Amino acid sequence: MNVKNNKRRRESQDKIERAFIELLQTREIKDITVSELIKVTELNRSTFYANYIDVFDLADKTREKLENEFSNLFADYDYFNERSGALKMFTHIKENQLFYRTYFKLCYDDKHLISICDPKRAEKEDVAVNLKYHIEFFRNGLNAIIKLWLAGGCKESPEEMADVLKKEYRGR
Repeated sequence: MNVKNNKRRRESQDKIERAFIELLQTREIKDITVSELIKVTELNRSTFYANYIDVFDLADKTREKLENEFSNLFADYDYFNERSGALKMFTHIKENQLFYRTYFKLCYDDKHLISICDPKRAEKEDVAVNLKYHIEFFRNGLNAIIKLWLAGGCKESPEEMADVLKKEYRGR
């Protein structure tokens, strides 16, 4: 029985997602087919369609999974801008470079928020009046730093990157 969260189904989904991410490193999403994915994963076509509508649905579900993982990093954290929060984020990115390169390659960063904003802190810092501008400015700056770091192979340590962020954000 193909129950929603059974072990076999999760393993199949993971296998499909891994193959998809690997293919995305050298090809565009429009050039990846279901036939190719099932050939690489050695799964049945019906297994793919039991989990996804098409390749674009697979891309959306992969994005959702990554965003949830990212959000869960900070579920119990009060302030993103403190060094330990940034360190946690950069460590996660370094450990999951392939996922983040995929995320940015699909341009999801333009449509979704991959940064964190604390409205209470924004109010305290006197940016609450123009919060939407502050969030957009910070999100785009943070994403640019992450993309540049990923493009360079994450050569700097997460500690160095946390310091870069702190200096750029001026401790706010």
